[in-house]
Amino acid sequence: MRRVVEIWPFRATVRYSRELAEALRTETVGGIVMLFATLAALIWANVSFASYEALRTATFGPAFLHLDLELRQWAQNGLLTIFFFVAGIEVKEEFVHGELANLRKAALPVLASICGMVVPALVYLLVSWGAPEAGRGWAIPTATDIAFALAVLAVTASAMPAALRAFLLTCAVVDDLGAIGVIAVFFTEHLNLLALAAGAVAIALYGLLQARRVRGLWAYLPLALLAWYFVEISGVHATVAGVALGLMTRVHSGPGEERSPAELADHRLRPLSAGFVVPVFAFLSAGVVLDAEGLGAIFDDRVVLGVVAGLVVGKFLGVFGGAWLAVRLGLARLSEELHWRDMAAVSILAGIGFTVSLLIGGLAYGHDPERTNAVTTGVLVASLVSSVLAAILLRVRVRNHVSAQDDV
Repeated sequence: MRRVVEIWPFRATVRYSRELAEALRTETVGGIVMLFATLAALIWANVSFASYEALRTATFGPAFLHLDLELRQWAQNGLLTIFFFVAGIEVKEEFVHGELANLRKAALPVLASICGMVVPALVYLLVSWGAPEAGRGWAIPTATDIAFALAVLAVTASAMPAALRAFLLTCAVVDDLGAIGVIAVFFTEHLNLLALAAGAVAIALYGLLQARRVRGLWAYLPLALLAWYFVEISGVHATVAGVALGLMTRVHSGPGEERSPAELADHRLRPLSAGFVVPVFAFLSAGVVLDAEGLGAIFDDRVVLGVVAGLVVGKFLGVFGGAWLAVRLGLARLSEELHWRDMAAVSILAGIGFTVSLLIGGLAYGHDPERTNAVTTGVLVASLVSSVLAAILLRVRVRNHVSAQDDV
């Protein structure tokens, strides 16, 4: 009896941990956790901004390795690397097994995603033209937050055809790939070529071990840490290393393997990413003072107004217009399950920027805390507006789909 009493709590803890991990693999729970982290940051910042700012600007790390970073920098450059590693795996899976493996199927979400990056940037530049340092923020409204967008879709429109979720997921995956390219190319000011080469070697060795089907975390973790470190000190944003490693991860299972390394890594890291990485980043990035002055900056600062217009208006025009153009040119076709009104609703949903928009905003205006806070406010407001509008339209579309099925 004593043995049962001692072991039972441990078994219960393991079971609950597994159940929690499974829950965090769903978009709904991950989005809710991130939402609570954002609300906690906003509450703390508005109750005592000084203590909140002191927390996220606290510096620690070995200075001799050039890693004496602020806490929010550790979240941006360190933790988000895990998020982008998972994103890199998703991109690889999409290219090998998903929508992107078929050119005909890929044309619709790819063109929609490309236009969904270009048009918001143009809308932003048009609205912010002439504002001080406006050119630095053009990439902020180009991103879609995959976790929040899929969470809203799951909560409000779970009865919608699966093709709609597949379209949004593929768009978001291509969007993430484009965003990391933008970060690597346009937000690298000082480049250390030797460190970058060392990082590339570490990533190549990781890929070689994957190709040779070497097993064991001991072989990959040191290379991943080295790749992250060298890319971090090279001047290129460290999250690029995460995407590169994800793309190098093997997506086919070999002899004796129940799962491919990519599937196994995704299974283990997705709960960590959704339950810890992204919420911590959101908590350390989203804390802004929401007073009359802060909210007024949305209308007084054309950069912030450009961010809001780019996400709410530009994303809709870009994603919907890109999809329509792909079909109109005969490059793709719309699924028989979907209507263009469904595409309009999900195109508005793409205006939820959040994680990557906040990251790019911090990179663009990190030298100006006041502008950074104003841009953060704009991203939050735009994401909220896009969420509400999309949720309303999606609920209407759900009722229409249900009515159509009943009629049949």
